[in-house]
Amino acid sequence: MAKELKELTNRETNYSQWYNDLVVKAGLAESSAVRGCMVIKPYGYAIWEKMHDALDKMFKDTGHVNAYFPLFIPKSFFSKEAHHVEGFAKECAVVTHYRLKNDPYGGGVVVDPDAKLEEELIVRPTSETIIWNTYKNWIQSYRDLPILCNQWANVVRWEMRTRLFLRTAEFLWQEGHTAHETREEAIAEAEKMIHVYADFVENFMGVPVIVGHKSPNERFAGAEDTLTIEALMQDGKALQSGTSHFLGQNFAKAFDVQYTNREGKLEYVWATSWGVSTRLMGALIMAHSDNNGLVLPPKLAPIQVVMIPIYKGAEELATITARLEEMAAELRSRGISVKIDDRDNVRSGFKFAEYELKGVPVRLAMGPRDMAGGTIEVVRRDTLDKESVPQQGLTERVEGLLEQIQQNIYDKAKRFRDSMITPVESYEEFKRVLDEKGGFVLCHWDGTVETEVAIKEETKATIRCIPVDAPEEEGVCIYSGKPSHRRVLFARSY
Repeated sequence: MAKELKELTNRETNYSQWYNDLVVKAGLAESSAVRGCMVIKPYGYAIWEKMHDALDKMFKDTGHVNAYFPLFIPKSFFSKEAHHVEGFAKECAVVTHYRLKNDPYGGGVVVDPDAKLEEELIVRPTSETIIWNTYKNWIQSYRDLPILCNQWANVVRWEMRTRLFLRTAEFLWQEGHTAHETREEAIAEAEKMIHVYADFVENFMGVPVIVGHKSPNERFAGAEDTLTIEALMQDGKALQSGTSHFLGQNFAKAFDVQYTNREGKLEYVWATSWGVSTRLMGALIMAHSDNNGLVLPPKLAPIQVVMIPIYKGAEELATITARLEEMAAELRSRGISVKIDDRDNVRSGFKFAEYELKGVPVRLAMGPRDMAGGTIEVVRRDTLDKESVPQQGLTERVEGLLEQIQQNIYDKAKRFRDSMITPVESYEEFKRVLDEKGGFVLCHWDGTVETEVAIKEETKATIRCIPVDAPEEEGVCIYSGKPSHRRVLFARSY
């Protein structure tokens, strides 16, 4: 077995270390020389590109266009929306000077004190402020609305405790920022985009999610309502996987963005923002992978099929590879990504382990006997099932197999998620389920911040969401005993 797999920590023994090992050993990312920042390696970035391309199409199909706004935001902009600055103040990186110089006392390079900025700049933690300052110049009349902009960018949030993909000081994301004529239109936009995210995460990533509203205490800073998609990882912890915010008129008022309505009167614009980030890479890894490595859904796998020749000598290698090239060409003609690994400096067993580690959905292997007999060995990564099949009709078989794997990955994750939703009626039961089982705990809550904070301090569990399809149900709060009208989902989370 490959050395990399021997060093992969067992998932059941230490889930956190297993995750870290897998990110590094599968060649997805690594820590950089800058504390808290990561290098996304080519294989990891290839997965992110697949995510980017799928999401970008979904955004454009719903009428959105891409734009780009500055990385630097004047500090004064943040002070204009009180809740916003309060929410991000502790995470902001601030630029104070614009030039270095050699230390005359031999101390190396130092900041030039004469190059202090007139106004300090915040390195973008999110772009609401700079974008709404810009929208003020774009919007005069209802005819200028709606504005449906998205930006693909990097952001900086100065996290002190970091983990590759899940929480880093700098990460990649997209952020949609839209401006609307009416409250109803903005609310509809926020709801539409959270369901776009749910569609992507379930149908491309194969990860089931619960759509819901954040509690007031957990809302985005400056939002009137935050919608979220919550996923469950294999260790029973929740992961917020995407959010969409109804911002009301808060940012329009902060930046004086008004428009002339259809009756000729001035009104403030209504706003939304929404985003997902490279945190989705963490969700993809933790939701599906196993002790052999990654398990990638075919729709997001950079390599969907790997072909490995089994041979003795250069002549056999050339003959088998030529046949594999013919098969690969037919697969590629159907839009399937294929790699033929004809390296002659590593054994086939090493290659098998390497592609299991990297999560390639389908592995095909062919030796001289297979070639002579018109067969080929097929292994699917999700189950590791192996069979010998005829070469004839291989393309259709692989197409069907990729669809099966995509569905099976989702079905497995959904069965697990559903088994980890536990209704409880008392606080003692709540704590016991969190400690012994984990997952989502469905319970009554009295709707107060005080109760929410007390539960978080005592158990480290937070309200992940109030599900959008939660039925009205009279009950009493598990903590305070006060009346409650519906259940909410609590969980410990990343």
